Amino acid sequence: MSFNDLLNIGVMQGFAGLSLFAVLLLMGLGLAIIFGQMGVINMAHGEFMTIGAYTIFLGSTLAEAISPGAVAAYFPFAIVAAFVFAFIAGWIVEWALIRHLYKRPLDTLLATWGISLALQQCFRTFIGPKEVSPTLPEWLMGSWAPTEGLDIPINGLFVLALTAVVTGGVLLALHRSRWGLRVRATVSNRVMANAIGIDTKKTDRLTFAIGCGIAGVAGAAFTTIGSTGPTSGSLYIVDAFLVVTFGGAASLLGTVVSAFGIAQTQSITEFFLAGSMAKVLTLSLIVVILMLRPQGLFASKVRR
Repeated sequence: MSFNDLLNIGVMQGFAGLSLFAVLLLMGLGLAIIFGQMGVINMAHGEFMTIGAYTIFLGSTLAEAISPGAVAAYFPFAIVAAFVFAFIAGWIVEWALIRHLYKRPLDTLLATWGISLALQQCFRTFIGPKEVSPTLPEWLMGSWAPTEGLDIPINGLFVLALTAVVTGGVLLALHRSRWGLRVRATVSNRVMANAIGIDTKKTDRLTFAIGCGIAGVAGAAFTTIGSTGPTSGSLYIVDAFLVVTFGGAASLLGTVVSAFGIAQTQSITEFFLAGSMAKVLTLSLIVVILMLRPQGLFASKVRR
């Protein structure tokens, strides 16, 4: 095997890591926003991702039923619908349950775990227990070959572009919108934010719903690299929590850096080791680093 072949294999493995990075980052962004502002450990976050993935599948099914030509155009609209449906589900969950459990982290953890199990059963009952995959439009198929022997999948490029747009939108909203101003004020000092007229309860509800909506977009991205089943989201929830913890709670920059590091380490080590061993090695490295720096890579200093 020549040096060029090894280089091409390394680049393709690195790009496979970028696809995983995109899903982990979108999952981690939603968790970081929710945990950073509200201190809520949302064990059902993976199921909001699954809602987004199933939205893409149902959009694909509907497009095929309407017209074969609709398959080429449904995907962008289905991504928006994935955000909207996950946003609405998050809004309902916060209003019905989470708002009664603030400052009770153990109760919140158990309650969201119960929601996770309930949603998984709903998926099995109403959609089916088998894994499904949407029909992707033709423009997402195939690969781009910048050089001979190097094939980069187009759906991976699209997922990276989608992740960049969502991440940029979240950062812009946090620093340039009225919602972002309220979020930053609430994180900095909740009591003072209430004193100056900010409705922190509504801000919490909107933030929780937006975090869940971003998880829905992560589910839409996930459909381009894997099939969707009732427990698909739960397979990513541990990795998403690792991303947030490793990067530093409430730090979006830390979320980006840790998602990239975890995804690349896992993808490259999987080429040399079995998948389970790659995960063990990645987790071991994270544990060692957290022992040296327990606050994470980019800890945020906030007053409560």
